[in-house]
Amino acid sequence: MRRTSLVILALAILTSAAAVRRGTPPERIQTHDNERAAGTLENGVLRVRLETRAGQWYPHGADGPSAEMLAFGEVGRPLQIPGPLIRVPAGTEVVASITNSLPDSALTVHGLVSRPVAAGATPAVVKVAPRETREVRFRLDAPGAYYYWATTMGRQFGARTAEDAQLSGAIIVDPPGKPAPRDHIMVFGEWADRPGAEGLATAQQRLLLVINGRSWPHTTRLTHKVGDTVRMRLINASPEIHPMHLHGFYFRVDSRGDGIGDTTYAEVSRDRVVTERVRVGSTATISWIPERPGNWLFHCHFTTHFALRGPLGTRKAEQVPRAHAAHVGNHAIEGMSGLVVGVSVEPHGDAPSESASNDGRRRLRLLVRPGGGTTELPYYAFTLHEGSGESPVDTTRRSGPPIVLRRDEPVAIMVVNRGPEPTAVHWHGIELDSYFDGVAGFSGENRRLSPVIAPRDSFEARFTPPRSGTFIYHTHVDEPRQQPAGLSGALLVVDPDRPYDASTDIPVLISTPRTPEVIRRSVLLNGQLAPAEVQLRAGVAHRIRLINITISRPGIRVEVRRDTALVHWRALAKDGADLPDERRVTTVARQPITIGETFDFELTPREPGAMRLEVRSGNGLVLATMPFLVR
Repeated sequence: MRRTSLVILALAILTSAAAVRRGTPPERIQTHDNERAAGTLENGVLRVRLETRAGQWYPHGADGPSAEMLAFGEVGRPLQIPGPLIRVPAGTEVVASITNSLPDSALTVHGLVSRPVAAGATPAVVKVAPRETREVRFRLDAPGAYYYWATTMGRQFGARTAEDAQLSGAIIVDPPGKPAPRDHIMVFGEWADRPGAEGLATAQQRLLLVINGRSWPHTTRLTHKVGDTVRMRLINASPEIHPMHLHGFYFRVDSRGDGIGDTTYAEVSRDRVVTERVRVGSTATISWIPERPGNWLFHCHFTTHFALRGPLGTRKAEQVPRAHAAHVGNHAIEGMSGLVVGVSVEPHGDAPSESASNDGRRRLRLLVRPGGGTTELPYYAFTLHEGSGESPVDTTRRSGPPIVLRRDEPVAIMVVNRGPEPTAVHWHGIELDSYFDGVAGFSGENRRLSPVIAPRDSFEARFTPPRSGTFIYHTHVDEPRQQPAGLSGALLVVDPDRPYDASTDIPVLISTPRTPEVIRRSVLLNGQLAPAEVQLRAGVAHRIRLINITISRPGIRVEVRRDTALVHWRALAKDGADLPDERRVTTVARQPITIGETFDFELTPREPGAMRLEVRSGNGLVLATMPFLVR
């Protein structure tokens, strides 16, 4: 606790010193949702006057805590985080002036360049001395989502973690001759005391994640009707990967870019997913059509990026060693922060509902039970039951058993909480009514909101899975504590005419160990550090179902090897959605997989012998191995 207080005090002193250096109290910075384009567009020329100044930033709302930050604004207008939006039709020439109003810091601006960039060219940067104005001209001919960014410390894009961390703004180029579509432009930002590291983000004392300058629950709530087309442009101006997950629906990935170029995909090549890995400095344009009313979340699945933090992202050290889910009245509103957006979908006519009881449903019980450990580092267990009787807790595994459902068969799953902490279960990737989605205090509509499941209480989730595929069930309360404690599992939906066969259908659930020293070097496979050997048959097709439900491993990959050589497998599905025939191709058995993603592959061993499935970190370190023996 003393170390945490000293770090926070040091950060406060640095911020105060910056304020003193600049003299007068800073102005208030406005957060905005990129709905108004900057500058004046006449006769195919956009003229925009940008300025960099210091101001006071309020990421938790107008009455919340604030911090001094550098920001862009238009000359004569308030500062903004993110910076002013440059939005034009393709074929526009841009004349931009950049004024650096800082008295003692040079400014280096990137991204104010022509698109497309000429082959082999290095995009130019604009260097602006203190109290100087520079002008730059460029053309925007290629439709897409781009961005500009700046630094006062000479840092690379991914190293901006201090007072210049929010010097970014969106550039949107629309197709010519058409009105700009209604879309939501989301710029992801971060302010941290040190760059994040895969698997080590919990060591950060300050980690403030924002969308358009705000942290949940102060991010803008989106409102749509059933049947609307929802378009989102995602711009990752932060130094970390963000696996963006949509509850309840699939979305299409229409384009991806890197800030300089942007590729729009042909229809057959557009991924249909529930989670998209938005890499550092990258962009993505996605679209989806809500088919059911209610409240839905769109959030980063990197757990520290949506878990509860203190004011301005400070780490709440007192929450780490004890159960704190019981100390908030509403998990969704009071127990989360960071990269989260709420979407309210209003009904459009009568919509079918699963709320009414149906005696024809298949009925299961999913028990949350104590599984050992200590008060500070507890273990919990999911156990699954159908009919009478209960199985004992398997203390050798730190994950739930696979739940196998049948496509188009209605199911009712009674979640019974026998643990000491409140919890809730999210059915990740399943298309279902909002009330059963599992975000306590938020899922549902109007006054009928999904409750948290208190100790010795229960909640019945009802849904009818409309497709076969690989999904996940996991806690959606106090995730950094409860997921490593064991509250996650594979959710498999099979076709009625093709029953589940455990000898050829192999789920591989990748999750996080409970103890911090093990987290740094390992992951669990199906709840174990050293899983047992899996028997395969030569010449027989096996379905390998990959699931990443770690809390802090967004950049891992899975490989299958025989000796040192990669074998081959055939892609089948992503996030439970079957790939079109054109994309069911055979490739080497290597697949990056971020948090919240699932992938299905068909693996057909050609000859007997030993093989192994490896999970590796982004830098190639082997984190876990599952041995295969082919007979």
